[in-house]
Amino acid sequence: MMDKEAKIYVAGHRGMVGSAIVRQLEKQGYTNIVTRTHKELDLCDQRAVEEFFEAEKPEYVFLAAAKVGGIAANNEALADFMYENMILEMNVIHSAWKNGCKKLEFLGSSCIYPRMAPQPMKESCLLTSELEKTNEAYALAKISGLKYCEFLNRQYGTDYISVMPTNLYGPNDNYHPRHSHVLPALIRRFHEAKEQGLTEVTCWGDGSPLREFMYVDDLADLCVFLMNNYSGNETVNAGTGKEITIKALTELVAKVIGYTGEIKWDPSMPNGTPRKLLDVSKAASLGWTYKTELEDGIRLSYEDFLNNPMRAER
Repeated sequence: MMDKEAKIYVAGHRGMVGSAIVRQLEKQGYTNIVTRTHKELDLCDQRAVEEFFEAEKPEYVFLAAAKVGGIAANNEALADFMYENMILEMNVIHSAWKNGCKKLEFLGSSCIYPRMAPQPMKESCLLTSELEKTNEAYALAKISGLKYCEFLNRQYGTDYISVMPTNLYGPNDNYHPRHSHVLPALIRRFHEAKEQGLTEVTCWGDGSPLREFMYVDDLADLCVFLMNNYSGNETVNAGTGKEITIKALTELVAKVIGYTGEIKWDPSMPNGTPRKLLDVSKAASLGWTYKTELEDGIRLSYEDFLNNPMRAER
């Protein structure tokens, strides 16, 4: 268990996941949280990361920093996604190990699992068949990070764990019109359509893919729970175990925002993976379950969108 005064470094504290972990730690009474902005510490700069760890020597590390984006961003910048994520995570994990970090938790993504993995996806299906091509670069980087944690455990007896979240949403999300994930993109699109009085909105694909969504504060709660209650080489899935079609999700977002126009679909645009549902029985067996239902979470996210003009402009 982490002591309440233990020095805890949250990498990526300005992102959606990192900021939620900081909120959760503060809520639970942890008082010695270390953070650095990208300007203060570029995690892709090996020497800078080494110097930071030598100076601070955090006892616990939550590695939530990453270069992220939706289908469009992943497809357009394959090399960038792979390079930046690989360099960043290797720098942090290696420096944590060199400086005696007690425990590190690596945050990945459910896109690490094979495109056609049996559903719901168990942790054990990792590397059993090929990845989804549209986010292969990101997935390979994340797989490398979690494997490096596993190999450090095996070779040096460290206690480094990894968590693989499903699709996340919530406060501090990225609402960029082209480089955001599906749920924040829909929030922005329907909000603007409502404001502009548009009679119809066109969405990508045909609406058939099934997706699972988890409110980011639930993930943060699980992250702290695992840091205190789990050790092991295998990753832990983070999700709700529930899925919804993109079409139904789109209608739910429109409902929450109060958009009443017509929703059309553009089947010439990519759908992405047909189905991505995580098997969350491992987290459940450890004694953890999610709290926030999807409609409530979308409502909270929309409030955040409206109250954060800078987020909306990104």
